[in-house]
Amino acid sequence: MGFILDGLETESYDRTYSDRELARRIGEFFKPYLGRLILTALALLCMSIVGALSPILIAKVIDWVSTTPKWGIILGASLGVSALGAMNWAFNYIHERLITVIVGHVVYDVRRRVFERTLSQDLSFFDTQATGKLVSRIVSDTQDFSNVVTLTAEFFSQFFMILLLTGFLYSVHPTLTLILIAMAPVAAGIALSFRKVARKVTLEAKQANAQINGQIQESVSGIMVAKAFRKEQALFDTFLKNNQLSYRVGWRRGIVLNTIFPIMGITSGSANALVAYVAAIAVFGGKLSVGDWYLFMQAVGFFWWPLLNIASFWSQLQDGFSAAERVFALIDHPNRLQQKGSVVLPTLRGKIEFRDVVFSYNEKERVLDGFSLRIEPGEILAVVGHTGAGKSSLAKLVARFYEFQGGAILIDDRDIRSLDLESYRRQIGYVTQDPFLFRGTVRENIRYGLPDSSDGEVLKAALRLAKGEWLEELSEGLDTEVGEQGSRISYGQRQLVALARILLKNPRIFILDEATASVDPFTEARIQEGLASVMEGRTAIVIAHRLSTVRNAHRIIVLDHGRIVEEGDHEELLGRGGEYASLYNTYFRHQSLEYLEETRSLLKK
Repeated sequence: MGFILDGLETESYDRTYSDRELARRIGEFFKPYLGRLILTALALLCMSIVGALSPILIAKVIDWVSTTPKWGIILGASLGVSALGAMNWAFNYIHERLITVIVGHVVYDVRRRVFERTLSQDLSFFDTQATGKLVSRIVSDTQDFSNVVTLTAEFFSQFFMILLLTGFLYSVHPTLTLILIAMAPVAAGIALSFRKVARKVTLEAKQANAQINGQIQESVSGIMVAKAFRKEQALFDTFLKNNQLSYRVGWRRGIVLNTIFPIMGITSGSANALVAYVAAIAVFGGKLSVGDWYLFMQAVGFFWWPLLNIASFWSQLQDGFSAAERVFALIDHPNRLQQKGSVVLPTLRGKIEFRDVVFSYNEKERVLDGFSLRIEPGEILAVVGHTGAGKSSLAKLVARFYEFQGGAILIDDRDIRSLDLESYRRQIGYVTQDPFLFRGTVRENIRYGLPDSSDGEVLKAALRLAKGEWLEELSEGLDTEVGEQGSRISYGQRQLVALARILLKNPRIFILDEATASVDPFTEARIQEGLASVMEGRTAIVIAHRLSTVRNAHRIIVLDHGRIVEEGDHEELLGRGGEYASLYNTYFRHQSLEYLEETRSLLKK
């Protein structure tokens, strides 16, 4: 029976761990709570002792009553059984309370570790991972991970019960006890034989669920595009395909995990029949009392039920191990950023230099190959070129979002790999064409980089863009709720919020990656007024799609397939009549206010 299903996706960082390694790694998370675990074990031990005493007490009462029946003995036995039941409840309460606390702490610790590790990854990791699948590992798998301790505690509870019953039964009738003991390795062997296949089908089930989560998240995020192209049915068909895959994987997992119980039932039934037969002969031969016979028949149930539970726990334990395997694979995924030090530069001068830099997003194609460029402190550099020329890649390397494969990048004559990332990025202001806003108010989003800034400082940053007139267009001004990803405000307003967020941060190096490409020329002109004063004396890299940005630059470079093909200022490059002049005449010129006014005059005629 094969268990590889078509359409089931795994991640590039997935790996296989041995049971021993998983147990060791899981133990590391439970180690801080060792004291509580010991108390839990003691509560389980007491539960096992109390649970074993009840049938023993009843067996003794049967023997006493069968010889000298007395109401006092019956009443005392009843009270004794009641007391044992109350004690069992108390110990069980202590056990459950402790387990709940321990599991809660472990889930918290694991999720914190996994999410912290996820956030530390460079952007190349997120380029290849589906958001929904990451969410599935961080939320669902960490919860299943914690089930390991609950199942382990239950296992030891049942194990203690078996040891106590076995010891007592052996003192009463060794032969019958040995028959029970002889069947235990059979049960253990059955449970162990399902270990690998149980882990495999459980892991496949988790992969299938993560696949559904990823597809749902992508469908909801892209619902507007889907509706625009009338692709709702296509999305639903994809969901059905993934849902059917999940069903098939779940069905196979259920078949595998539930096969163990009929086999265990046959084994326990055979043992019950054998013990009943031998015990009956012993009673008729006068070698076993009626009370002891009752105790043994009860013990058969007490003995096999824990073994059945252990077999069940073992298969369920694979669910926890599978979750742990997926969690540890994410934790162990290496960060591609190669840090060689943690030098803190209190204030950057803003000098940037690329020396023979080699960079690619994958092994198939190099974006930059032997790329060299020097940007002086305080220089405004405009980078232009066709789509795919390497403009944004250059900016992202300066922001240290990706690792380059060769050459060197120097910041203030220091290797960028030697700088402390946190302090370095604190002095970088990066604005993209597609701004991302977090749920909350405009004020909270502007304050995102500097949460301790005052309301006055936030307002001052906002007023530096378009003279603050854009705030009047917001229903509640700075207190306007932006919604999820800024969905409640216009695209241009989102961009203004993102720019204000950077202005408040007051970085030493500005990176504007087509930051004004999505606003109208009139709004952009007002934005440029604020940016011009802010960028004065600071280094700025501007990925330009607008003429106004290009004109204000001290220097312009034209990229083509990762190479600088032209370099100079606006007038100089226009005069050459080369690649820049071609870009200007076919793209930039038509976006200028002068061109729009000229076109408006022609239309009036």
